[in-house]
Amino acid sequence: VQLQAFGGGLVHTGDSLRLSCAASGRMFRNYHMGWFRQAPGKEREFVVAINRSGGTRYADSVKGRFTISRDNAKNTVLLQMNSLKPEDTAVYYCAATNSVVYYRPSDYVYWGQGTQVTVSS
Repeated sequence: VQLQAFGGGLVHTGDSLRLSCAASGRMFRNYHMGWFRQAPGKEREFVVAINRSGGTRYADSVKGRFTISRDNAKNTVLLQMNSLKPEDTAVYYCAATNSVVYYRPSDYVYWGQGTQVTVSS
């Protein structure tokens, strides 16, 4: 599976962005998909995941503000980010796995190249 993330940019506090992750390869529907982010000087952290059945799990820091969805027909995962805060500033990565556990970076095998999200105050 090859992944490519799009949609990052520079926004202001309170603005919205939508990130897209396009996947190539067959059997996309069999993978759990996740978004992670990494700020300068910090470790990569879990943001949200959607499993192959459509179930979701969010980091507490983004609950109520971010929404993940997937379109298996288009091999795409979307991350709608609302009410953005400066602390959301990071490089965002999409990832894919068929691991039983899928909430840690180490659970993921396939990674996209990352897209920068910068939220100014």
